[in-house]
Amino acid sequence: MQMLQREMDEMDKERRLKAIEEQKHADFAADFLKKHVTEEEIAIVRRLVANAVKAGKFEAMVYSFPSELCTDSGRAINSGDRDWPETLQGKAKEFFERYQTFGKPNGYKLKAMIINFPGGVPGDVGFFLNWAPDKA
Repeated sequence: MQMLQREMDEMDKERRLKAIEEQKHADFAADFLKKHVTEEEIAIVRRLVANAVKAGKFEAMVYSFPSELCTDSGRAINSGDRDWPETLQGKAKEFFERYQTFGKPNGYKLKAMIINFPGGVPGDVGFFLNWAPDKA
């Protein structure tokens, strides 16, 4: 009976942890889709780039989000479709528009890629800013 009770307690604990994770994910998705990019998030991107430059790098991952928040669950990004920006929503779309307005004119390049594959399916999307000089 004690072993059975321990197993039941462990299952309850796992269920509670899963519910907490699901709520965090739902909260993130709601924030991602309904709110705008904040000045704090923009400052984080600037810090990431500055730290990469100090480290002698020419690229930094500046943003990531679950691929399921793309209209096609990240398929266009994963397959390298040139129209992948059309699948962006919420804050990802805003970040891309900011890149088009501020980053691209200043010589930055942006690429999006799937950065993990949990269970063999596209997981998170990473936005990478690159400022390497063009090769002659």
